[in-house]
Amino acid sequence: MTNSLASLESPHFPVMLDEVISICSPKNGGTFVDCTFGGGGYSKTILKYSGTKVIALDRDKFVLNISKILEEKYPSRFSFHKRKFSEVDRIVSEKKVDAVIFDLGLSSIQLNNLSRGFSFHSKENLDMSMGLSTRSAESVVNNFSEEDLKKIIKILGEEKEAARIAKNIVKFRNIEKITKVNQLVEIINRSKKKNHKKKINPSTQTFQALRIFVNTEITELIKGITNATKILKPGGKILIISFHSIEDKIIKFFFKNFSLNRSRPSRYIPETNDKNIYLFTEYKNKILKPTKLEISKNFPSRSAKLRYAIRNKNNYIYPSELLKKFKKYLDIEEIHA
Repeated sequence: MTNSLASLESPHFPVMLDEVISICSPKNGGTFVDCTFGGGGYSKTILKYSGTKVIALDRDKFVLNISKILEEKYPSRFSFHKRKFSEVDRIVSEKKVDAVIFDLGLSSIQLNNLSRGFSFHSKENLDMSMGLSTRSAESVVNNFSEEDLKKIIKILGEEKEAARIAKNIVKFRNIEKITKVNQLVEIINRSKKKNHKKKINPSTQTFQALRIFVNTEITELIKGITNATKILKPGGKILIISFHSIEDKIIKFFFKNFSLNRSRPSRYIPETNDKNIYLFTEYKNKILKPTKLEISKNFPSRSAKLRYAIRNKNNYIYPSELLKKFKKYLDIEEIHA
């Protein structure tokens, strides 16, 4: 219980808040969707501008106390839905939204609550569920085959030493069930070759892989961004802050290949002169990153990348090529024990 309260009281820093607000322009009013509510940093700031309305989503039950405060303060301008962001088009059915915001990183509410198992500094249960998940990291490491564990860790974590880690997970669990975070950390440490030049924690990529798998984050991301595009009005903006290369690859492909000015045809998109298949205006392939000052105040923001695109006037056509392009990740998330 102490951990839970500590996580809620920890300072929450919305990543690249100034940049997000500048792009969204809430000073002009409008309807905004905060798809990853978390500590509510973006929603709170947008609501300071009169004439704005915010619809927020989060799958995490631990944010409900924060959302209730905003619902009481702005009863006619703020609403919260405990739903996955892949369902955003079921909550907002009309093309009336001025901006949709995604911050794909772990919030301090998740990371600082050691009982949830996201941090490799924890000694508590191996969970990693963001909420509304059907599995846990504990069930994955104890029940999935060595081959499937290797695939999950290698593909979703981009971990070069996945085979050794998977082998040692199975070897350990044959003796003793893996239930605690520190057990898994020890297995990973024993499995990986020492690399003193590498600055990241040895467990980082394996934990990333398990977290993505437990929460089906790639499936959620693709459904989320495509469904969010449905609800944007012409000129509406979709902003996405990502934290690892798989996410950024998906976002970049989506924005570049479904914009009017795509530089060259993708092999996933049939040759056509029909401009109606595109969803965005001319996309500027530009990444915004946190300033040095922001990183000094909020170190986890150091790997953040912000991309955004602007919806055009075309009718929505589902970008099925996105599924073909990233099928290997989607297939991994479909694996069952």
